[in-house]
Amino acid sequence: MQHIHWLGTGLSSIPGIRRLAQNYDFLTIWNRTIEKAEQSINHINKQNVLAKKFDIESLSQTLKAGDIVVSQLPANQHVDIAKLCLTKKCHFATSSYISPDMQSLDADAKKNNLIFVNEVGLDPGIDHFFSHLLVKKLKDMKLSNLDVTYHSYCGGFPAIPNDFRYKFSWSPVGVIKALNNDAKFIRDFIEVTETPYKNVGKYTVSNEIYEAYPNRDSTPYISEYNFDSKWRIKEFVRGTLRLNGWKNAWSDIFKMLDNKSPELNKQIDILGEELWKKHPYLQDEQDRVVLYVKLLARKDNKEVFNSFYALDEKGSGENTAMGKLVSITLSCAIDLILENKMLSGVQAAPHDENLINYFFKTFEEYKIVIKNNL
Repeated sequence: MQHIHWLGTGLSSIPGIRRLAQNYDFLTIWNRTIEKAEQSINHINKQNVLAKKFDIESLSQTLKAGDIVVSQLPANQHVDIAKLCLTKKCHFATSSYISPDMQSLDADAKKNNLIFVNEVGLDPGIDHFFSHLLVKKLKDMKLSNLDVTYHSYCGGFPAIPNDFRYKFSWSPVGVIKALNNDAKFIRDFIEVTETPYKNVGKYTVSNEIYEAYPNRDSTPYISEYNFDSKWRIKEFVRGTLRLNGWKNAWSDIFKMLDNKSPELNKQIDILGEELWKKHPYLQDEQDRVVLYVKLLARKDNKEVFNSFYALDEKGSGENTAMGKLVSITLSCAIDLILENKMLSGVQAAPHDENLINYFFKTFEEYKIVIKNNL
């Protein structure tokens, strides 16, 4: 019998763990502090649903061929876990981005008929589902000579805005450093590279004004989403949404980043500790996640396609909006691995419409509402 091993019980894991513990009889939750692992499965009593203190040696000794390892550990540990999965002939799943080192394991994973699925959370994850469906819809129209605009924006923030326009559910250091990493995207048919915090603009979703900026390198997703090679891409950007007023509230942080001091990393670490104390989510405070993906096409300067998918989810306690959207999605990917419905190799969230509909059906069960205008 295949055994599921879930590593890490952070805020974005609990709803998915609880779902798997309810649905399967062979599951181990591994965490640095065993109390948190035990708490995540305290709703059931099954002989082979267990909590264990995480260390790599104990995990290695426990794994058997065909098992599934879910890594919700810090991103810099995923590749080591994936390499262990190769050695032990286990499948691997995570909600994190595919790094070049992870991609390099593709041939070995395929050779061993192992599924290594990444980018199957919220963003990346649900945004991929929305994008694949929109692109398929436009392709099905069989139009030629198109100029195409693609936007994908996602943000998590407190449901009741604070003066800082943000609260932290994970390390402030990671959030600040991400702002300082160059973003690559397409604007006015040209590839552009800019520092995210220097490119904050207004963005409207469902008549609400947000602030938004590009992040990471958007351009590889043109091929990931199977854009037609004949489409002329006017805009292609994957970015982050923030509450209106965020740019102003964070102006001192941007000034610090601008100074480019040799001590910048140390300054970020110190500031991170301060922000973690000043702006954490309070117990049972409601969070909010907004995700919006739009695809627009023009032919001869006339709009011929303009569609979107959107989510606006709230939650609190164990069931934060972020936690639900990341971990329920990840738990559905485990179902598909167990049912042998995914291809082997290193891959992002599924492209196939039938598989995407399986995720959507599960979201409905959790009262997660998807809006679209198709």
